[in-house]
Formats: sequence, structure tokens, C-alpha cells
Amino acid sequence: MLFNSIEYVLFLPIVFLLYWFVFNRQLVQRNAFLIAISYLFYGWWDWRFLLLIIISSAADFMIGRAMGATEKEKERKPLLIASLVINLSILGFFKYFGFFVDSFAEVIRFLGMEPNLFTLKIILPVGISFYTFQTLSYTIDIYRRKMAPTQDPFAFFAFVSFFPQLVAGPIERAKNLLPQFNNLKEFDEKSAKDGMRQILWGFFKKIVIADQCAPHVNYIFDNYETLPSGMLVLGAVYFAFQIYGDFSGYSDIAIGTARLFGYNLMQNFNFPYLSRDVAEFWRRWHISLSSWFRDYIYIPLGGNRDGKLGRIRNIIITFTISGFWHGANWTFIFWGFLNGLYYIPLMLMGKNKSNTDVIAKDSFLPPLREVMLVGLTFALTVLTWIFFRADNISQAFSFLGRIFSLESGTIPRARIIPAIWIIFFFIIEYFSRRLKHPFENFDGVPMVVRWSVYVFFVLCIFKSYAIAQTFIYFQF
Repeated sequence: MLFNSIEYVLFLPIVFLLYWFVFNRQLVQRNAFLIAISYLFYGWWDWRFLLLIIISSAADFMIGRAMGATEKEKERKPLLIASLVINLSILGFFKYFGFFVDSFAEVIRFLGMEPNLFTLKIILPVGISFYTFQTLSYTIDIYRRKMAPTQDPFAFFAFVSFFPQLVAGPIERAKNLLPQFNNLKEFDEKSAKDGMRQILWGFFKKIVIADQCAPHVNYIFDNYETLPSGMLVLGAVYFAFQIYGDFSGYSDIAIGTARLFGYNLMQNFNFPYLSRDVAEFWRRWHISLSSWFRDYIYIPLGGNRDGKLGRIRNIIITFTISGFWHGANWTFIFWGFLNGLYYIPLMLMGKNKSNTDVIAKDSFLPPLREVMLVGLTFALTVLTWIFFRADNISQAFSFLGRIFSLESGTIPRARIIPAIWIIFFFIIEYFSRRLKHPFENFDGVPMVVRWSVYVFFVLCIFKSYAIAQTFIYFQF
């Protein structure tokens, strides 16, 4: 079920009322209800893939309990390996089987032979990358003795399947989210109001910003060979805001929805396009995934402990795997690799933690140096997004070649309209940079002003709804 669908507009208030007024007396009953409506939410797309999430949940619940029942390393380690094999095998088959078959076929063709390979048309289950990483973090943390396993299957299944963040994150750690299913929530009006405001902001980012950019991005990338350089730059910038508005908008809706039910999810985006270097960007972009790769890939590889060459190796491996997580295409792998290359000079110079606070911390406007650094970081990020968006590596380099050809040409006025919305959006982001979302402290705003703002944003969303698109990260 899509957040931006009519079905969800009907689904959410019904679930809200049932949660608070019907299933409000017993914890097990409420968690069972959450599991049921989460499976309904997920199965609305294709009920057959419910079996995968049930298998993953059941396997890791039992493995977690088994690990918690023994202190012997020779018994705990095989259990962890079993969790890794089960989850990664399911993920690998559904997400990467076709990629490896096609890549092997290309090698065979390169050697002058014609492959005759058996292939399957495999549909990628929505959200599989997200809930797989969520359950894996649970068993890994138990193995590392960072948390004790839960004995409550209802709480664990609700943690894995919790519908607001099931399909596209944030990727929650069990240490944060699982304990929240161990107590019977009481309605918090202030938290619910703030959740509604964050949902409104998320819908604005998704429908008004991302979806306005989408048709222009599609047109420019589909016809890049015949368009002037300026149009291609515009297309790349539009895609940067499309994917940001789309994905962070989903996260805002998920976080806001969770707050309606009394649950707190982690912040997943923290105004990343106000970053002054690439390291800061990755501390602000898709925070739940970036921190996951840091804790479960980079640090186990050796982290910063293996000298400069070891750190370079670990960074490249981590970023490349991060790219591969996004999809079975060489464009994603190169996108991750390129971001790793960006990161290395900062690490070698010891400047990867230079910018840990907000831009213009103590002033109304940033100094010129910070403006230039934000511009440079954004330009480097836009360049990598070209590889992320392109159908293949060849198209990405060809697209870049067309940009640097500096071919002149006019840009139709209709193509400029999303830029106006982006400027408006960017101004709001800048002045909200110290908050979790722009409407966070709206209780102190006069009622007339507050409701005028709400009505304006709702009207903007309704006006743009006709061009609503599916969420980009559903494919990952």
C-alpha cells in the first residue's frame, strides 16, 4: 500500500481509531493487531511475499533465543551464521540472481562464446532490503552481547513488520524500536500533533517537490543525446531533489505516522544538501543505512585500526557494498565506489569530522567559505546521482560527456517551474536546519498563521497530486 494512495488515506484513520479505542487494554492484543494490519499493509501489493517476511522473522526470533540460551562461542557462532545465510540467501536470490546471471553471460560473450543460460523472471519483493537488514542487526547485536533476545514473539514480529517503516525504512535497530513494543502506549496529544505536522511536510516533499521534478527528469534522461548542456545540468539537479524529496519524504511520513501510535523512529535525513563536505553529507543522508554499514561492515572490516591503506580499503569496500545494496546494476556499484573515492581525501587529511554542527551555527547567514563548500559538495553529489539515475554505465558517461561539451541551447520556460519550487523548498530547509522538520515548534505560532500555513501546504499537495509517482526506493 502506498502512502500517497487513496487506500492509505482510508487505512490510516481506521487503524488509528482501532488501535487507541478497541485494542487498548492488553499489550499482546495490541501487538497482534499491529502485526495483522502491518501484514495487510504489506500484502496489499502482493500477499505471496508475506511468507518471506514471516520466514525471516521466525528464523531470527528462534535464533536469537537460542543464542541467548548459551554462552559457548562454538554454539553461538553457527547460529549467527545461520541467520546470515537464511536472510542473505533470500535477499540474494530475489534481488541479485538476474544480475549475476546477466553478468556471467556478458563474460561468456566477451570470450567469444554465446551463452545458453537458464534464467528466471524474478519480482523483487518490496522492502526486502530494509527488513532484512533490520532483522540481521538484531541477531548480530545479540551475538555481540549488546542486547538480550526478546522472549515475546508478538513484540518481535511487530518490530520487524511495523507498517510505517516496513517498506522503505528507517532501518531501525532492535535496541531502539523493539523495547517500545514492550509497554502499552498511552495517547500523547502533543506527540500526535507533531506527527501529523511531519506527515504534512513529508507529503509536501514527496508530491510537490519530488513528483514535480520526476517528469522533467525522465524526459531529460530519455532524450539527453539531443538536448543542450544546460538542460542536462538541470535534469541532474532535478534528480538530486527528486530522490531527496521522494526518500526523505517517505521517512518523514513514516516517522510522523509512528508518532501517531506512540512510537519514536530515528531521524533518517538531516538536511543533507546543507553539508559542507562529503563526510558530513553521509552523516546526514539516509542515516539509518549509513550507520548500519558503519557498524556492521566498516568497523568489522577493521575500521580505522589498520593504518592508512587499511582504512582506504575498508572505505572503498563499505561504499561499494552500499552501492550494491541499492540494486543489481553496475551503475549503483560505481555510484558507491565514487562516493568512497570522495571520502578518502577527507579521511587521509583527518577532516572527515570537521563539520559536525549545522551550517551558520551562530549567524543568520553563512559565511562565503561555507556557501562555497556547500556548493562544491552539492556539485560532487549531483555528479554521482547521474550514475545512480542512468540505465547503465555507458549512458552515465555519455550524459556527462554531453554536459561538458557545453553545447548551447534554450531551456523552455516550462522546464524552469520545478526550479522555483526547489528554491522555495531550499529556503525552508535552511531556516529549519536546527529542527527535525520545519513544523516542529509550530505550537508557539499564532493560530491564524499556523492554520494559514497548513492550508497553503495542503492546497499545494492537492494541486500536484495529479502527477503523483510511486516511491523511488520501493525498488531497493
